Amino acid sequence: MNNDIEISVRSPAAYALAGEALRLMQDHGVWPTPLNYELWLYVAGDPECPLAQEIQRLIAAGEVITEDVSESLASKFIARLKLNDEVRDAGLKLTRELASITEVIVDAQKAQKTYGETLEGAKRSMSEVETLSLRGLIDSLTEATNAVLSQHNQLENRLTESSREVNRLRKHLDQVRMEAMTDALTNLANRKSFDEALDTHCGGEDLSSVLTLAVIDIDHFKRFNDTWGHQTGDQVLRYVASVLARIGRPPRLAARYGGEEFGLLFPGESSATVERLLNEARTEIASRVLKRRSTNEDLGTVTISAGVAQREYGEDSFDLLDRADKALYISKNNGRNRVTVAEDINAASSAA
Repeated sequence: MNNDIEISVRSPAAYALAGEALRLMQDHGVWPTPLNYELWLYVAGDPECPLAQEIQRLIAAGEVITEDVSESLASKFIARLKLNDEVRDAGLKLTRELASITEVIVDAQKAQKTYGETLEGAKRSMSEVETLSLRGLIDSLTEATNAVLSQHNQLENRLTESSREVNRLRKHLDQVRMEAMTDALTNLANRKSFDEALDTHCGGEDLSSVLTLAVIDIDHFKRFNDTWGHQTGDQVLRYVASVLARIGRPPRLAARYGGEEFGLLFPGESSATVERLLNEARTEIASRVLKRRSTNEDLGTVTISAGVAQREYGEDSFDLLDRADKALYISKNNGRNRVTVAEDINAASSAA
């Protein structure tokens, strides 16, 4: 946020600013998600800013502010939401630094405890000395020891509090990193997370490791969106994502690749296994008649098409994704609501 808005959201004016942002979202039929709330805080705080002008232009053109539109606006106008490699690396370095600080704190606590025990033992030994000439020295050393022990206890308490704060910061950082790699609408992994995972699997030293990639697309989604509206379209996206999420649990990965397209990674699993899983998901999705939440109208059935490709020896991520995309294209051309495996296409071509 710019400095003026940052100051406003940390002052009594924040209540009025938040209320105005919520009112504007309600007036324009925008869901109050965390991302939308931040965007509309800008609009409420500075109606003449470039972001506000772009939103006004979209609304005047009849555009609906969907999650996709919000994400596009955020990436263009809110620089801090761009989780580039430098930011991510800085986060990783901070995590390592916090872990190092925690270790130092724990070691310091142990050292202070040992030192305190040593002083306490020395105090007991000196108290047994009966020589009168040493009595004053013993008393002064005892007093000094007690003072040091008191200071050490205070230091240990502060170190314990600091250790707790370090752990809290680390958990918060992990949460922020997870949110930055998650699609806000579907709660699946986002495009960036998917691309990084795919590159990792295809960039390892083991060139023969088994990996199967699937790309899935909701059939006729644009026509569905145009008929029922973007908010109902978002409902459909979340429904399809919920089914795919069940078959994409770790070590698999399910992601929203963009718009109505999804990507799934299946490490260590063959294309035949993935084809079976996707056909089960496809059948489940098509078997349910959806209803529009606002009016309870029947929306009909939703179908998906998919393309599957198993990684070939030494194949890079670009070529693997390209083969899966071509298989998806064939599923679309052959009537949709089906799964096509790239290896089957090659086999059919060879036989012909």
